[in-house]
Amino acid sequence: MNLRQLEMRLERLEGFERPTARLEQYQTPAPVAARLLHHAAMQGAIEGCKVCDLGCGTGILACGAALLGASAVTGIDIDPAAISVARRNAGMLGVAVEFLVADVRDPDLDRSSLACDTVVMNPPFGAQKAHADRPFIDVALELAGVVYGIFNEGSTPFVAAYTEGRAAIEEVIRCAFPMRRTFAHHRKERVDITVEVIRLRRI
Repeated sequence: MNLRQLEMRLERLEGFERPTARLEQYQTPAPVAARLLHHAAMQGAIEGCKVCDLGCGTGILACGAALLGASAVTGIDIDPAAISVARRNAGMLGVAVEFLVADVRDPDLDRSSLACDTVVMNPPFGAQKAHADRPFIDVALELAGVVYGIFNEGSTPFVAAYTEGRAAIEEVIRCAFPMRRTFAHHRKERVDITVEVIRLRRI
């Protein structure tokens, strides 16, 4: 499946029914999700691999990984409503994904059962709560040797410093991230920001 074909499949997926600002529930745009996943697949990190999507929301990255031939995919999110949409999305695409309602910050989360080859994620950018992405980075590096994450523009120095001694940044891809009007405090119908897709390898 080429990049455009993947993007077209992902564009069909449902978004959040009632997004919550506290959880920074912005839908990951299909072009961004497709680019991350296709790039990871070209690097051998998807097909035949066990993949976990942390903070999966409505499941776009998890479903895309399954479409690209991951051997097993798990999506984790704290919001049961988002997980319900994610399950419908997987059903619509005809892919097998295990979705779990769980908080990645929960110390009782059975991380040993979630160990995988690759983590893909679009964690909170920290607009509502500072450093909200840190638990996602921590858990991702516990679970997998390779991590692909979507971060706000300018995050690379922070990620490098925060993961020093635990992981190395192997690649940074910058791409446009169109954010559509989602919450009442938004004034514009669409704002294009730049994000950084960062590939981390656990040391």
